[in-house]
Amino acid sequence: MRTVLISGASVAGPALAYWLHRYGFCVTVVERAPALRAGGQAVDFKGRTHLTVLERMGILDEVRARRTGTTDLTFVDDSGRELAVMSGEFTGGDLEILRGDLAEIMYDKTAGTVEYLFGDTVTDLRDTGDGVAVRFEHHPPRTFDLVLGADGIHSRVRKLTFGPEADYVTHLGYYYCVAGESRWSDATTPRDKAAGLAHNTPGRLAVDGGPKAQQMYMFAAPELDYPRNDVDAQRRIITETFADMAWHAPRMLADLAGFEDIYLDSISQVRMNGTYTRGRVALVGDAAYGNTLAGFGTGLAVVGAYVLAGELASAAGDHVTAFGNYDRIMKRYAKIAGNSNAGPFLAPRTALGIKARNWFLGSRFFTLMIKYGDKAANDIDLIDYPQLVGV
Repeated sequence: MRTVLISGASVAGPALAYWLHRYGFCVTVVERAPALRAGGQAVDFKGRTHLTVLERMGILDEVRARRTGTTDLTFVDDSGRELAVMSGEFTGGDLEILRGDLAEIMYDKTAGTVEYLFGDTVTDLRDTGDGVAVRFEHHPPRTFDLVLGADGIHSRVRKLTFGPEADYVTHLGYYYCVAGESRWSDATTPRDKAAGLAHNTPGRLAVDGGPKAQQMYMFAAPELDYPRNDVDAQRRIITETFADMAWHAPRMLADLAGFEDIYLDSISQVRMNGTYTRGRVALVGDAAYGNTLAGFGTGLAVVGAYVLAGELASAAGDHVTAFGNYDRIMKRYAKIAGNSNAGPFLAPRTALGIKARNWFLGSRFFTLMIKYGDKAANDIDLIDYPQLVGV
């Protein structure tokens, strides 16, 4: 039985673990966080392809049962007057769920058959040709046949295998922050009442409520130097950036002072030039083809996991053949994330840009953009991989 280490237990990692165990691999998942992360922002799936993978995993009904629903986002001026509406069909896709709920569903599907190492991370990888020697921060060293990085846009596995993050991750000129659990995490809140309000000033966006989180912020900025695991530093950046905004911002910032659930990161794109594998190591999800807030990240992660595991099964564990096929298939499909940048659209840098965006949201061109996104999400022929292959 071939052994596989997966780094990351958010979405792509447990999805990979499910399929690989099903195909006969011995799977270990290592996750830096001490436990599964609850709540978090809402993520979504679009179209037949995404839903088919969830169905084949046997979790589609449960994901639907815990869906958040889709709600419109209303852009308003200082006084609360409606300026434009971004439809829930665009923001929530066909099926929307809290990231933490999705991770929990996938973890529960695999916890009885997969080894999970929480509160730890990979510190060194050495491909020996016959395997990958792995050092962990806390657990003793081990050797695996394969290592798969599903550890996000700031992937440690990618850094150790391919090189510095700066060589593969491009900052797109904006930052975003989600703070506080989504209203969906409050069981007393009716699921059809979580409308979100949004307000812009040039280069800034503040969102009050809605299904994504209690608060969301976005702002234009060059790359910032701050510790990504320091909640106080993140809170300070948002407070300073939005201190002079009117509308609901003063009350939102006051509430922000009491939130511990805060996540601030850059809007960035991972550019791997279509090669997500090297030796006995492969990347999947945001680590391989991430594009922050492009609208396809979660769907790409579950499809990528399905394809990578399926190719390994079809090749009877021959990673050279499987990785080559995976690169080829996902290079084409990952183009759906394209070079899009949500920053200039959601937080235009000029007053004229804000007016133009508001006009666009009410035009037929916005409807066409939604249809294009749905078509792109389905632009892959899913192979019906073997149900069980000995490896």
